[in-house]
Amino acid sequence: MKIELLPHKLPLKHTFTIAHQSRDVQDTLIVKLQGADGLYGLGESTTNPYYGVTLENMQACLAKVADEVLAGLAPMHPETLWSITEPYFKDNPFAQCALDIAAWDLYAKMQDKKLYELLDLNPASIPVTNFTIGIAPIPKMIEKMKEVDWPIYKIKLGTDHDLDIIKTLRKHTDAVFRIDANCAWTADQAIAYSGELAKLNVEFMEQPLPREDDEGMKKVFQFSELPVIADESCISEQDVERCQGLFHGINVKLVKAGGITPGLRMIRQAKSLGMKTMVGCMTESSVGIAAIAHIAPLLDYVDMDGAMLLSQDIADGVKISPDKVHFPDRPGTGAILI
Repeated sequence: MKIELLPHKLPLKHTFTIAHQSRDVQDTLIVKLQGADGLYGLGESTTNPYYGVTLENMQACLAKVADEVLAGLAPMHPETLWSITEPYFKDNPFAQCALDIAAWDLYAKMQDKKLYELLDLNPASIPVTNFTIGIAPIPKMIEKMKEVDWPIYKIKLGTDHDLDIIKTLRKHTDAVFRIDANCAWTADQAIAYSGELAKLNVEFMEQPLPREDDEGMKKVFQFSELPVIADESCISEQDVERCQGLFHGINVKLVKAGGITPGLRMIRQAKSLGMKTMVGCMTESSVGIAAIAHIAPLLDYVDMDGAMLLSQDIADGVKISPDKVHFPDRPGTGAILI
């Protein structure tokens, strides 16, 4: 096998701001994994300054894997390839994710199946994705909601007027809200806010406290009037069991976890522990979003609006509406570069 690394810049429709960063353009890396007979798979991972992930360190990591491992291997089951290459990705699961998604895409194409068919999943059971509204002046947040009429909004919080934001937005829509504080609150804030947010038709709170505040999360888990979902607290497989008793569910980010392979294991483990499951995106193009869509039948919630936030996509893949996810009539993930 050989790979081609294709860096791209994804322009956003609006400045996207969360509690610890803002951006107008998202850098992303597409991995093209070449098999036999002209077949290839596409994978993707975006960069992220919060986690120290750059195009340069992803490319360097993948180039090393290509030279030292992939050149001597024939296409194989993605789980086997993930295990073989894992030692090279200890410090860069984002790069590992891009390769893993490409491997699943290639392998499904080799079987002439859509990925959800390969995984024996029913696309009719995919939950409706939320549409994310980043932090901005309240009039701008209202404008963004009106621009995309959607039944579920994820509202990014982490300001000094978070309750005012939700109260004001609620006046403009009956849609379900999910809120994501991206580690910005204290335990006492989260507990106090939960009662008010519950009255405002908020479904759950995502990652209200910093990752390391387990003691605070114990209090929130016990006293919150809303379910709490882990994001930054559940990066890898090792984190799932630790989240039991601190969160009611986990949000798996494929890029943080290292791809579909560990993502599937995390989902199964969370379910076995009685926790809700969600997969979220990191503003990927339709290459990364397609991968999420194919495993979405396993989930209680999904956040796969990344390509919808772009002013220009680099790929064609799944088409998402409030009623249905439309898969292209192509094997693998169905994603192609345009």
